Amino acid sequence: MNTKTIKPFIYNPPQDPYLTVIHRDNDIIVLSKPSGILSVPGRPEEHKDCLSSRVQERFPTATVVHRLDLATSGVIIMPLNKAAHRHLGLQFEKRKTKKHYIARVWGNVEENTGHIDLPLICDWPNRPRQMVDFENGRPSQTDWEVIKRDDYSTRLKLTPITGRSHQLRVHMLSIGHPILGDDLYAHDEALEAAERLQLHSEALTIFHPSDGRECTFTVPCPF
Repeated sequence: MNTKTIKPFIYNPPQDPYLTVIHRDNDIIVLSKPSGILSVPGRPEEHKDCLSSRVQERFPTATVVHRLDLATSGVIIMPLNKAAHRHLGLQFEKRKTKKHYIARVWGNVEENTGHIDLPLICDWPNRPRQMVDFENGRPSQTDWEVIKRDDYSTRLKLTPITGRSHQLRVHMLSIGHPILGDDLYAHDEALEAAERLQLHSEALTIFHPSDGRECTFTVPCPF
């Protein structure tokens, strides 16, 4: 099926709750990001309200080491000092962190588990869309596992091995199961099946910058 034409973007980030902190100590702050807010400021003045700016209003030393898409909800972590930033930055760079997402996708996925290995690149004429490109794309891998099937959709646990832009959204599209509510990649029926993108970062595991202990932070899936 053809994907839906991209509509003009109107930014209206949620205000209630304004900021949800699930953990804070001397080195890190962990947050529950709602769908509909940018992780970092956009260029237009009306896009300055974002998760990082809201955090920095209360915790001025907080910095950004990873992001979630505008429409994706879930766990996000910010370091509170330079040493923690270096420590966490290296963990993300060297893929030492672990994370998984929950997604609802269009149709019934036949197998119970699978692995997707499809290289991705920006689709420049249609940015911010990404696309599969075997010649120039960057390596991108995702593991998936079926949680539940219903009449028209499948609930999945998605584990990204790499962290490319829109990776999970494009990988699900590439196997014929776009994520429900995805205004960039879903066909009309899948888009209209949900009011928001059905993609949520449920768990993130890091090694704590202070002592190296493994820590897992979770935000229950809201859909």
